[in-house]
Amino acid sequence: MIQIRRADERGHANHGWLDTYHTFSFSDYYDPKFMGFRSLRVINEDWVKPGYGFPTHPHRDMEIITYVLEGSLEHKDSMGTGSVIRPGEIQKMSAGTGVRHSEFNHSQSEPVHLLQIWMLPEKEGIKPMYEQKAIPAEEKQGKLRLIASPKGGNGAVTVYQDAQLYATVLNGSQSVQHELGKDRYAWIQVARGKVKLNGNELQAGDGAAIAAEPKVEITGTNDNSEVLLFDLA
Repeated sequence: MIQIRRADERGHANHGWLDTYHTFSFSDYYDPKFMGFRSLRVINEDWVKPGYGFPTHPHRDMEIITYVLEGSLEHKDSMGTGSVIRPGEIQKMSAGTGVRHSEFNHSQSEPVHLLQIWMLPEKEGIKPMYEQKAIPAEEKQGKLRLIASPKGGNGAVTVYQDAQLYATVLNGSQSVQHELGKDRYAWIQVARGKVKLNGNELQAGDGAAIAAEPKVEITGTNDNSEVLLFDLA
């Protein structure tokens, strides 16, 4: 079974400095049919104007993943981390027992376009942690590249949840397949371009919940289509 979440059906807010779309209920946007999917709680697609961002604010007991599509995002937190996240990198912050952080557009002239993803952790009260990894472009081209998992390693960040996150970039009719194990689920998020998911057409901003399907097949229908695949318990 595949349930498609179309880009234009998402929650939307434009704050001037921030243009944001919410796949699931978030902040002032509430839809009881879209409160999350399995351990996934938030997928926000944000455009932040130059020089603006999110002032210091707290989080706890959440796995927070940032995936930058264009531009650069500056991160600072109460663990003493200071970094800039750019396309081709993945950042993960385990909020655990509590952390405060800020995120700002690093540029004074160009917007930053990103996906911010929240997942519920497998348990509460873990020690806050930060990771940031670069993913070579060729490792995502025409293949599924693991970028987050419970074990981390090999260029993937560690998430404290029974979930794997893959990224792929597909040109033309390139195709990737992923087998879902027993009692596993998947969420697909199209970051850019257009693809077919098990024959269903999806475009940038679309998402899809997948259950009781033995295999996921994603086929590109134009160049540089970028997709995230979540394999979830």
